[in-house]
Amino acid sequence: MQRTKAIILAGGNGSRLYPLTSIISKQLQPVYDKPMIYYPLATLMLSGIQDVLLITTPHDAPHFNSLLGNGSQWGISISYAEQSAPKGIAEAFIYGKEFIGSDQVCLILGDNLFYGKLDFLRNALQSNKGATIFGYPVQDPERYGVVEFSPDGTVLSIEEKPLQPKSQYAIPGLYVFDNRVISIAEHLKPSERGELEITDVQKEYLNLHALRVEKMGRGIAWLDTGTPESLLEAGEFIHAIEKRQNLKIACLEEIALRMNYINAEMFEIMLNHLPNSSYREYCKRVLNEFQSE
Repeated sequence: MQRTKAIILAGGNGSRLYPLTSIISKQLQPVYDKPMIYYPLATLMLSGIQDVLLITTPHDAPHFNSLLGNGSQWGISISYAEQSAPKGIAEAFIYGKEFIGSDQVCLILGDNLFYGKLDFLRNALQSNKGATIFGYPVQDPERYGVVEFSPDGTVLSIEEKPLQPKSQYAIPGLYVFDNRVISIAEHLKPSERGELEITDVQKEYLNLHALRVEKMGRGIAWLDTGTPESLLEAGEFIHAIEKRQNLKIACLEEIALRMNYINAEMFEIMLNHLPNSSYREYCKRVLNEFQSE
């Protein structure tokens, strides 16, 4: 599989969540028992990506750094870039130009949560030849960017919040691009709202006949946590599954161990630094089960 780096975009003002976001970033808000940022980071780690750039605001960068550090405790690398003002999702590739280098890049929005088997993402990382976006079936596609595609996954059209959607498939905040994305982003013109639009990046790949879609089928949940209602619903969703299965979702320590990013000895050292909590007790159980397997 070709080398992939990842960018988590965790900037913006989070105005729809005010006053929650008047002090601290949206992506640091709790989703049940973990900060929101844990969930997109878990998605990347579970897909095999270990090199991550987190883009956030100058105000929030110290908070993310305090929470996540450089990622070495989980056997990954996390670096940071500061975005002075939100000027569009596509600007992430300009900020990440040196970080991306000659590799392909996966971009995930910091408020998008995915639960279920990630084969759709692993397949995309392995087979991507240009750009890969994802299609998630929804009841109300007119609220989203909508992708129309042929049976072989070739994208036919992309429309932003169409009045008459050509499919039921919305485009979540998760994308895979080859190295050309840097140049494409650098040559974009700002939209009417003054932003570099991710849709325009996708359309450029469409013009190059290099854009494909991977369908996210049954068994995958996509949660957007940008409003108070959706944030609450996400927390209730995570709580229900964790309670039912007695397993944690997006426990980064467990993922690092299961993915062999760290060994049991490193896990135990990390465990000893966790404060007394139900989270620490869960990690102790993970270690005991791992050592007895």
